[in-house]
Amino acid sequence: MIVDLINEEDWSSLGADVKGDAYEGLLEKNAQDTKSGAGQYFTPRPLIQAMVDAIAPRPGESVCDPACGTGGFLFTAHNAITSNYPNLTRDEKRHLKEGAFRGWELVQGTARVCAMNLLLHGIGSATSVPIQVADALAADPGERFDVVLANPPFGKKSSTQIEGADGRRSTEKDVIERDDFWATTSNKQLNFVQHIKTLLKPHGRAAVVVPDNVLFEGGAGETIRRKLLHECEVHTLLRLPTGLFYAQGVKANVLFFDKKPASKTAWTGKLWIYDLRTNQHFTLKTRPLKRSDLDEFVCLYQARHAGTPADRPANRHDRAATWSEQEDAAKGTGPDGRWRVYAYDELIARDKASLDIFWLKDDSLADSDNLPPPEVIAQEIVDDLEAALEQFRLIAGDLNGNAMEATT
Repeated sequence: MIVDLINEEDWSSLGADVKGDAYEGLLEKNAQDTKSGAGQYFTPRPLIQAMVDAIAPRPGESVCDPACGTGGFLFTAHNAITSNYPNLTRDEKRHLKEGAFRGWELVQGTARVCAMNLLLHGIGSATSVPIQVADALAADPGERFDVVLANPPFGKKSSTQIEGADGRRSTEKDVIERDDFWATTSNKQLNFVQHIKTLLKPHGRAAVVVPDNVLFEGGAGETIRRKLLHECEVHTLLRLPTGLFYAQGVKANVLFFDKKPASKTAWTGKLWIYDLRTNQHFTLKTRPLKRSDLDEFVCLYQARHAGTPADRPANRHDRAATWSEQEDAAKGTGPDGRWRVYAYDELIARDKASLDIFWLKDDSLADSDNLPPPEVIAQEIVDDLEAALEQFRLIAGDLNGNAMEATT
């Protein structure tokens, strides 16, 4: 019951858009308090908007976020459908409100916030909220979805306490063993990639934020990448700059892939990569990411390059690279192009099938005159040190926990 998740308030005098936007503003303000840890549940809204615009959810489709936090992906997908399809039928409207969205959240308090956020954006009802408080990785839920959008939590926090609807507490598992997974690993992000593959319907579409280690880690990581490239169509990778997330020192990417039926030949033909990281510097306060910073990527993703008729439907199979070895003014390509394509054979031939690919020259390494401002350099150093320190804290916590178990 929703009354168990949120306090009763009289919001009836305001429209859903106003209420939702006001609540989102409060959430973003709260996320800026990094000491409280609130930021781990808050993905930058311009990034969410760009991911949703690229995936382009449609009426009648089901949308899932297995690590939904405060619900940003779900209500943004809802808003995209209502904006892009103004003439929804009664059944489509009912599906959009009651059946289109599904989310999992590990932390009870965050699930309450998410429930309120979705209600204020017109999703769910007082007796039915599409959020489950549970460890999404624990098991295959059996449900399948047309679209999965997610920013799974970074890091390995085996001490996370899960409080279920019945009030019982449990601890998040270190290693996930599931028959539907390609490999067994303690890497939470690799497990989420496998879980999202399971959640998709055949031909379903996914966009998931992953840290760099998912792209290059060996062992289980290599196994999972090779399987993903073969059994799914992994078609797009967006390399994100640092300074976007409230968690410090995060180097992340957005991986786009479609689930496909079983096949002897690999479904991935080409991987298109957009580099928004090299020679880009964002900060949360002085230069926050804006949706306009991702305009070029979304246009290139949808193959809406220069000269594309405005009324032509988006078709990513008509993409054109902006990178070329030599400058070509007529085509608008050159060595500084941020949009480049790699063939499947090139990808699997790389060491460990690594997808950690970059080609642009980092100006800051080649010319001291192009170095970012000292405060940016200093902050990046601080971010990297804090990220490393956090990893050592987690390792120390795990070692202490194992020592305690050994003595009991």
